Amino acid sequence: MSTTITLKGNEVHTIGTLPSVGASVKDFALVDSGLNVKTLETFEGKKKVFNIFPSIDTPTCAASSRKFNEEASKLENTVVINVSKDLPFALGRFCAAEGLNNVETLSDFRSSFGDDYEVTITDSPLKGLLSRAVIVTDENNKVIYTEQVSEIADEPNYGAALAALNN
Repeated sequence: MSTTITLKGNEVHTIGTLPSVGASVKDFALVDSGLNVKTLETFEGKKKVFNIFPSIDTPTCAASSRKFNEEASKLENTVVINVSKDLPFALGRFCAAEGLNNVETLSDFRSSFGDDYEVTITDSPLKGLLSRAVIVTDENNKVIYTEQVSEIADEPNYGAALAALNN
């Protein structure tokens, strides 16, 4: 069952639906800017905010990365994980230029994260990229909040995502 979202008002579909609240998230193998593989175990015992987006080279994706980076420095026992299909080199260049050092920015360029978390876009000019979504988990990898942003060009609801960490 796909999810219908929009790109500037035009219908777009994802491979499925986000994990439901209470479900455990699946393991992953994402790559950082140093080409090191990071898995769910890398962040064991921490609350996680997955900030998922199509590409760091778009204004909305850049804005969400900046905002979550700003907020992450205030959070205890929490890691913000930016995920896109961008190559690790592009992600590293962006983070260095922006001074983003409170978030993990990881690439899904050679993994099944998009399919496993059901955020891969299946049609439109963005086919194969990841949709804009936020998944928040507790320290035991149980989903406590999700948002599939209905319009790809819009920013996520930062307040709701961050509030879920304090419940």
